[in-house]
Amino acid sequence: MGASASKNAESGAHGGEEGREEGLNDHQDGGQLYVSLKMENYKRKGELIPHVYGSVPLVGSWDAAKALPMERESASIWELSFVVPPNHETLDFKFLLKPKDSSGGCVIEEGPNRLLTRGTLQGDSRMAIFKIDEGGNEDILEYRVVMKAHKVSPFDLAASWRAYQENLQPSTVRGIPDVSINAPPENVENGSSASLELDIEHYVVPAPSASANSGLVYAANLTETPRIFTHGGVFSNMDGPGGSPYPYRDSGTSTTARLKEMEIVVPELPKVFSGLGLVESKSVGSFCSLHKQDGQRGLFVDRGVGSPRMVKSASANSFTGNLSLDSEAKGMPAAAGAVAAAAVADQMLGPKEDRHLAIVLVGLPARGKTFTAAKLTRYLRWLGHDTKHFNVGKYRRLKHGANQSADFFRADNPEGMEARNEVAALAMEDMISWMQEGGQVGIFDATNSTRKRRNMLMKMAEGRCKIIFLETICNDRRIIERNIRLKIQQSPDYADQTNFEAGLEDFKTRLANYEKVYETVEEGSYIKMIDMVAGQDGQIQVNHISGYLPGRIVFFLVNTHLTPRPILLTRHGESRDNVRGRIGGDTVLSDRGELYSKKLANFVEKRLRSERAASIWTSTLQRTIITASPIVGFPKIQWRALDEINAGVCDGMTYEEIKKNMPEEYEARKKDKLRYRYPRGESYLDVIQRLEPVIIELERQRAPVVVISHQAVLRALYSYFADRPLKEIPHIEVPLHTIIEIQMGVTGVQEKRYKLMD
Repeated sequence: MGASASKNAESGAHGGEEGREEGLNDHQDGGQLYVSLKMENYKRKGELIPHVYGSVPLVGSWDAAKALPMERESASIWELSFVVPPNHETLDFKFLLKPKDSSGGCVIEEGPNRLLTRGTLQGDSRMAIFKIDEGGNEDILEYRVVMKAHKVSPFDLAASWRAYQENLQPSTVRGIPDVSINAPPENVENGSSASLELDIEHYVVPAPSASANSGLVYAANLTETPRIFTHGGVFSNMDGPGGSPYPYRDSGTSTTARLKEMEIVVPELPKVFSGLGLVESKSVGSFCSLHKQDGQRGLFVDRGVGSPRMVKSASANSFTGNLSLDSEAKGMPAAAGAVAAAAVADQMLGPKEDRHLAIVLVGLPARGKTFTAAKLTRYLRWLGHDTKHFNVGKYRRLKHGANQSADFFRADNPEGMEARNEVAALAMEDMISWMQEGGQVGIFDATNSTRKRRNMLMKMAEGRCKIIFLETICNDRRIIERNIRLKIQQSPDYADQTNFEAGLEDFKTRLANYEKVYETVEEGSYIKMIDMVAGQDGQIQVNHISGYLPGRIVFFLVNTHLTPRPILLTRHGESRDNVRGRIGGDTVLSDRGELYSKKLANFVEKRLRSERAASIWTSTLQRTIITASPIVGFPKIQWRALDEINAGVCDGMTYEEIKKNMPEEYEARKKDKLRYRYPRGESYLDVIQRLEPVIIELERQRAPVVVISHQAVLRALYSYFADRPLKEIPHIEVPLHTIIEIQMGVTGVQEKRYKLMD
């Protein structure tokens, strides 16, 4: 990236002509100078925060009240980064310390001003020395100062790739690409030592009770419960006119009148947008909001414990530090890197309603809508987006019972139509209310098979959230028949039906009722998944889709399918650092670890004997590569993304050593393991971000995969499949010498565990 050398005492720079000429030549060809100032001190003094103040263009004033606060990078390091033109005149600045509450006076560093000319620090490198007077006793506080200047393009600056490369700690075996593939050896007889022969079922152990996917669960039952139940209300089963049990009452307020009015006045699509402050864009045919937006509120970015959140002032265009690390940021994803950056951009630049996204499912029954919705919900939650799945069928069963015959779903049954539209409106209102309280993405799961129903939903969402229709279309009669039979077996609608064939006939009649009035989506923003259930020979159509999050959703849907296949997750065999209790490192296996690698090879050979297309994935660290080495007959793929969490300066230490030598880091990690970032290392949120390509590829695979990786990485991967909350990830149990088998298929995700060694 063409970094210029920072002139300091070690390089002999003293502001001479040679140094000045070199700095000038380095930066005359455009770009910007990215300057990083760091101060390091292990002796903390109260709540004094380092600041920088000085001349244009750094600060613009020698007023200490306007000094720029430095951001905490770790318990002992403070940092301030800024960008200046490469041909800037000399920056004249000094450091000072200010109390956190700004109630006391500031302390200015001793010595002359510091000068920065065209990326070169003039004069001898020196410590920042502060003299603090405490009741007549003078105390000296010293900070080590490090300055780096790099020439970057705007694109490089936005990507922050330079910083990532600097923080990456290479291992002894990392002289390979991010992903490398070793083909399986030819003419190799599969199998391991006969002395290690094992009975796979003998090693089965119970999965943790917290796992929601340990058995076959009807996906719709895991969706949101109507608010009237969670708020202590009850659905009324009072008969309405004509004996229809559709009225709904909550605290004496009926929504029937509102629903009737809504259905009567809903116009055709071209009229929906008229007179509502919306205008059609002639260039792209989309609709743009003309509503005046609310005043810009503070936007918070979670940069990890030890780093301050950044808040954009409502009255200024600059970012200032906010050191309140415990507060949660409403409306922002609990994520890192690209996810958080995209969320900031979308919230700052998009219309208010775009901050909330409703994915409205469309499709005939037995087309995989609910399973697709469940997978998408799990993916978005794992990325850190607050997402909930609302299933209208669940609302219908709770209000009208689960034993409705096919006649209830006829389009020419006015009472049934009104009852179904009512529960759809209730579910939509619940979802929008949840969004207004801070939720980000709602998945609205129903057939929504007519234009009239979809117009009703768009009218309800107007000005409150952005709607994207997700239509699932399947023309494969074999898949439809399979899904119908699964529906009869699993759906509560047929739990009381003892005659399978009678239930099958009733459901097919219900399906025929929907087919008579079905209208494919041609309005608004939509995604159409056509014959994508099997993941082969299908297609996806998109219309008026833009933005980071909708783009990620499309990318995920392109790569997902419901083909059953197992995914096996396991940690490497016990390493020598495991025995010593040291984190990180890149040591070889212990004797027990070597034994596990042989048992694992035997297990994989027996479990995947008929799966010739299976593959073995490892990290680039030698303890996983060695663990996989006895496995033969399958291609082995090394992913840098599967490397263990980067412990930064703590790499190779025990937790006791961290507690003794870095107590503040130890306590910060103990307080919030999810967001805590090791100094010059990673947090769990950083690990999730780099694992997204792995998740996408696991979803895309149609053959079994064995993933041999590390504890933090497997916690993050497992949490995706088990749909565990982000806050639980650092505490998930992933023991050594244990295999977690994840079975993915049309019935959802099931888990099985095998413990090969104690």
